[in-house]
Amino acid sequence: MPTESPGLRRTLTLWPLVLFGIAYVTPFVVLTTFGIFAEASNGTLAATYALATGAMIFTALSYGKLAGLYPQAGSAYTYARRAIGAKVGFMTGWALLLDYLFLPMVVWLFGTAYLTDQFPMVPGWVFLLAFIVLTTTLNVIGISVATRVNLALISFQVLVLVFFVVFSLDAVVETSGVAGLASAEPFWNPASTLAAVSGGAALAAYSFIGFDAVSTFAEETVEPRRTVPRAIVLTAAGAGGIFILVAYAVQLVHPGGVFANADSAALDIAKEIGGDLFGAVFLATVIVAQFTAGIPIQAAGARLMYAMGRDGVLPKKLFAAIHPRFRTPFLNILITGAIGLLALVLTVTTSTSFINFGAFMGFSVVNIAVIAQYFRDRRTVRRNPVTWIILPLFGLFFVGWLIISLDGKALVLGAVWAAVGLGWLAYLTRGFRLAPPELDLDDTSHAGSTQPRGTVR
Repeated sequence: MPTESPGLRRTLTLWPLVLFGIAYVTPFVVLTTFGIFAEASNGTLAATYALATGAMIFTALSYGKLAGLYPQAGSAYTYARRAIGAKVGFMTGWALLLDYLFLPMVVWLFGTAYLTDQFPMVPGWVFLLAFIVLTTTLNVIGISVATRVNLALISFQVLVLVFFVVFSLDAVVETSGVAGLASAEPFWNPASTLAAVSGGAALAAYSFIGFDAVSTFAEETVEPRRTVPRAIVLTAAGAGGIFILVAYAVQLVHPGGVFANADSAALDIAKEIGGDLFGAVFLATVIVAQFTAGIPIQAAGARLMYAMGRDGVLPKKLFAAIHPRFRTPFLNILITGAIGLLALVLTVTTSTSFINFGAFMGFSVVNIAVIAQYFRDRRTVRRNPVTWIILPLFGLFFVGWLIISLDGKALVLGAVWAAVGLGWLAYLTRGFRLAPPELDLDDTSHAGSTQPRGTVR
């Protein structure tokens, strides 16, 4: 049975935990990605987020079940390893690694898109290299963004988000009257198709990455077996509600999915509804948050690779190396920086889909793990088959639907990534005959989640 850490006090209750979870997801992401996701969904972004929210809630229920059983685990890797088996756990961890390695690239790519739109005379690769070099340098020498700075930044993002919605609704009333606030077009319009909505949802699910982060705070939560599962579900539902509301309001201002520049459409809309001053505030918020977000995200990926090298999952000589002066996993940091250069040849859509492939694989395994846990314990523990079999199957169905709706290039890249992981697993286990090394994520997952991302991803 897990034991309580003597160094941590249980002070967190349900609603503070939910607020942390929503802050970690970062609601501002709905604006940063607005143009790309609205374009993919043919202007039905509210419906897209509604579908994605439904899928995430079913998966959140599965996370909640396992978080109640393993209150100190906090990761799909551990859930899969305990409920299904070590080899499935390894492949789940491999999918998790994909997100950690490539999420910094997507963060830098979004920042580059907004700066390029504002300063078109400067080549995009200049901004991209600036993001990569500055962030990588700060991480190598061990400078991090203080938690208070991140929290202040997130609070400011929420304030800008609220003004964005208010200005949007005011613009609609000014042009169409109060009646203009009631419209079905953000959910369904003449250009809508089920394929477009589901394809958009496959992208929009990117906004939910991190909703399960509250599970890593089980040791600081009052009654964690009861509180953490509820917090996970409420985080997914609360974030989804915010995304749907904002998407609805902004799609009223800009109906349809056609934009002069989809990558930075929210900036153009900000200027339209709030003038140049609000546009400048919005851009400054995006860029500052983008830069500060890249630091902890890149550092978290480097820490995960260090843990995998230390525990023998990856070659120790390379991935467990520590800089003699700065005491940071510098080679891993340089690797994530180099991966960021792929943004020179990948689009935002493909990059986001690629990230989602890894996340969806993890979500799928979590749903399967709940069902596996039910059958493993059926002789000793009596559980409701509706909540332990039927609901996870719904979650698995929705996530599977989102997977097949992903960008084709992302599916190919994801399949290649999975094949490489399977080959590496075969090597480590001598043809699957041995158990793979067990990865200790305790000192990486929690450290990586204590600072909300403050990101516009």
